[in-house]
Amino acid sequence: MQIAILTLFPEALEPYLAASILGIARAKGRARIELVDFRDFARDRHRTVDDRPFGGGPGMVLKPEPILDAVEWWESRAGPSRRLLLSPAGRPFVQSTARELAREDRLLLLCGRYEGVDQRLVDELGFLEISIGDYVLAGGELPALVVAEAVVRLLPGVLGHERSALEESFGEDGRIDTPHFTRPRTWRGRSVPSELLSGDHAAIARWRSREMDRRTAERQRLLGQPSGPPPQA
Repeated sequence: MQIAILTLFPEALEPYLAASILGIARAKGRARIELVDFRDFARDRHRTVDDRPFGGGPGMVLKPEPILDAVEWWESRAGPSRRLLLSPAGRPFVQSTARELAREDRLLLLCGRYEGVDQRLVDELGFLEISIGDYVLAGGELPALVVAEAVVRLLPGVLGHERSALEESFGEDGRIDTPHFTRPRTWRGRSVPSELLSGDHAAIARWRSREMDRRTAERQRLLGQPSGPPPQA
């Protein structure tokens, strides 16, 4: 998979890309992730990428021209891509979205800033707007990392165990993952559940399934959702 992240702050993203599961995916050749500073595509000597909004109001709006040129430059080298704009107004990003995007060959993630991006660019280039939650950040860089990591870790060969992505939260059946325990067996008076120490694989599987049901129901309660099996993506 090839991923381009269009940003005004590539230096803020590179350390995480080098150190995380994204760095592992890059080292394994499973994902090629490129940071593109769209300020480099500004058309004036001041490298201007924003301007005042029509209609008045506070803040600045990202201009369409530098971003368009950056998109066309990258896609001329890499090929057509699925274009995503990180925006609080976008489609909620959930695990089924990550699985959908993991099937793409190329992703282009545009990090918004200031008051946002000129809407004409969004419409002209057919950006899918993606939101990681109902809150506002200073820009789209952190959401871009969230989306990239959630997608890349689903690619074959990235995780250490092939079934890791299937058996975790929001996996094949959509349930929340089971609690996990490691050594020591007793810590501050709290013991590991006896089922996990029994060596009885059937009993362990039943315990894990019960715990997944319990945790899924608890999360549904916290979210005000009706209890029951989660919807399948």
